[in-house]
Amino acid sequence: MKWRVILEPDPETNEWAVWCPELPGCISAGTTQQEALDNIREAIALYLQPDTIELLPGAVICEVVIG
Repeated sequence: MKWRVILEPDPETNEWAVWCPELPGCISAGTTQQEALDNIREAIALYLQPDTIELLPGAVICEVVIG
């Protein structure tokens, strides 16, 4: 699966910030561009891991379509 990521140099730390626009809050950084890319791969994998959801008895799970 491919994800678009944005790499930006941070002039204050001399590191690279990296974030994925399609995944709100999924950000990382690294001292080099390659390290930042490796770190965002891990961050995206963790972001996409499903969380266990505890539901009340009788709860219904649905999906909705937008558009």
